[in-house]
Amino acid sequence: MSSLSRRDFLHDSAALAAALTGAGMLGSNLSAADTKATKAKKGDANDKLHVAVVGVHGRGMEHVQSLAGKHNCVVTTICDADEAVIGRAMKHVEKVQGKAPKFEQDLRRVMDDKSIDIISTATPNHWHALVAIWAMQSGKDVYVEKPVSHNVSEGRRIVETARKYNKICQTGTQSRSSTGLKEAMAFLHAGKLGKVRVARGLCYKPRGSIGKVSGPQQVPSTVNYDLWCGPAPMKPLMRKNLHYDWHWIWDYGNGDLGNQGIHEMDKARWGLGVGELPQSVVSVGGRFGYVDDGQTANTQICVFDYGENQLIFEVRGLKTDPLRGAKVGNIFHCEEGILVVPNYSSAIAFAPDGKEIQRFKGGGDHFGNFVEAVRTRERSHLNADILEGHLSSALCHLGNISYRLGSPQPFIKHSKAFGDDKEAYETFARMEEHLSTNKIPLDSATYQVGRRLKINPKTESFENDSEADLQLTREYRQPYVVPAKV
Repeated sequence: MSSLSRRDFLHDSAALAAALTGAGMLGSNLSAADTKATKAKKGDANDKLHVAVVGVHGRGMEHVQSLAGKHNCVVTTICDADEAVIGRAMKHVEKVQGKAPKFEQDLRRVMDDKSIDIISTATPNHWHALVAIWAMQSGKDVYVEKPVSHNVSEGRRIVETARKYNKICQTGTQSRSSTGLKEAMAFLHAGKLGKVRVARGLCYKPRGSIGKVSGPQQVPSTVNYDLWCGPAPMKPLMRKNLHYDWHWIWDYGNGDLGNQGIHEMDKARWGLGVGELPQSVVSVGGRFGYVDDGQTANTQICVFDYGENQLIFEVRGLKTDPLRGAKVGNIFHCEEGILVVPNYSSAIAFAPDGKEIQRFKGGGDHFGNFVEAVRTRERSHLNADILEGHLSSALCHLGNISYRLGSPQPFIKHSKAFGDDKEAYETFARMEEHLSTNKIPLDSATYQVGRRLKINPKTESFENDSEADLQLTREYRQPYVVPAKV
């Protein structure tokens, strides 16, 4: 990303290289014999692949259950900064494999272990990029959860690392492996409904208050808080729950855009068939219905301009009805009909008069697809290569950057945030109705009107907006530094 050269606050990779060399974690330290042996092992379907799962509280259990004793894989190591949350993972592995795995609290020790072929990670978002990069530099292939990054720059760094070290890196957007959705997308891309005008992503998912604390909370004694914070600032714990509620804190999470919404963002971009960032973005919204320690929006609209078509994303955390049968899903508005995607594995095509045209249904094995690519060493076999993950995750980050650079405005004074975009204003009108239904007093309430940001898709930076460019990355806490260059 050539624009990075002007971001002088980015840490130089030389510092990271020195730190990793000391910890024995650079992939370049692998001997030729080690590399040759690893390639031979991964290419043989009869040989077992050794797996470490990093981050097992929540989504990480799916990683454990999908890899332990399956696809000729052996989960040899469980890693988590909180030793109190590893019980289920340890017991499951022992049950299905007949032997308990090793536990490591410090993921750097996992990187040092040359016997491990694969690292599968489901840590909080702020750790995703560094786990993936360190793992690939250490000679391992990677399955990284969504969003693959905490900011735009990190995603591009992971892609560059995968390409430089010729590693297989799968993104955890499992809809990409669904046979139903693959067929639906092929139907869409073949022009069966004409040109796609608007790809809409929906994250209508109830999110209650996380409560409000009056002062710093005690970090559980079972947690290595330095490791938990990692690349992020090591601040006092200012929320009731260390786990999960980090999603709504900017230092660690990305709101529901980067939590649930990344799945629908990825499907929306998939349907449009675009392989780069948009020309512009603008986002509006707010956190309504309660006052708590959460920082991210629970109600949000993001509009991405791709020139000939657009992507509109809606987040609703309060009670809401579905839109055309979808709550957590997608709607593709086309010239000759509509495609509704209500979940991860099915879709329905409708004619303009509402008559059903065709249904698509069928799941898939996303982890199995990843392991197959690890064995064949063919990146093209991946259903969700890291580049796809980076581009879709970046859309979430771009929407949040616009939102965070905005300013509050009363609902009674309608903004010109969307220019002459009729689809965006229709979406905004529905958002107002939704808030009114949830008894939000619009005559006295304000919402955040984000900055309209023009984007250079080639450099993945903003045009003539140095303040926005600063949010493409972050300041990193030593020694947990995502390299500016790979």
